[in-house]
Amino acid sequence: MQATSPAPTAAQPTDTFFDDLHKLPQFFNGEAVVLYYEPNANTDGDSVVYFRHSEVIAAGNIFSTVSYPLIDLEKGGSVQGIVDGLNQILDLAVAEYRWQGGTWVIPSHGRLSDLADVASYRNMLVMIRDRVQDSIKKGMTLDQVKASKPTMDFDGRYGSDTGSWTTAMFVEAVYKSLKEKK
Repeated sequence: MQATSPAPTAAQPTDTFFDDLHKLPQFFNGEAVVLYYEPNANTDGDSVVYFRHSEVIAAGNIFSTVSYPLIDLEKGGSVQGIVDGLNQILDLAVAEYRWQGGTWVIPSHGRLSDLADVASYRNMLVMIRDRVQDSIKKGMTLDQVKASKPTMDFDGRYGSDTGSWTTAMFVEAVYKSLKEKK
């Protein structure tokens, strides 16, 4: 048998999604499954998966209970894209009245979560985004923004000074995604 060469790069698909959502054409384990495209979240190809009957949302890397979100700027990620993705999850989920529960959210890392956990994570991210945006408006450099510690009150829960994704890397990605927005 003769090996075939891969298709040229120009002929390979570049879009993961063509619409904002995709309903699977068949039920999966007896329930409807809907994939929601979250453009420019961690990358330009993120999705949230909603299992309608079970009331479960798989959030992927958009949501974590143990770390700041990874923002891959080279692959189209942005802090605003992650905030938009978290808002999408909050729009889809339903809280159980005066009770923990309702729609369950599965994070990329950490514990099973509910609507309040996602709202708290989104609020944290919005506060950090706004702090960094305010610093940019004041003309602060990246080093000055890092020195101002815009994440300080959340570092105990989400921060890390070691590993493949540190707090400093997160602040830099937030800064650059906001700076590029202009």
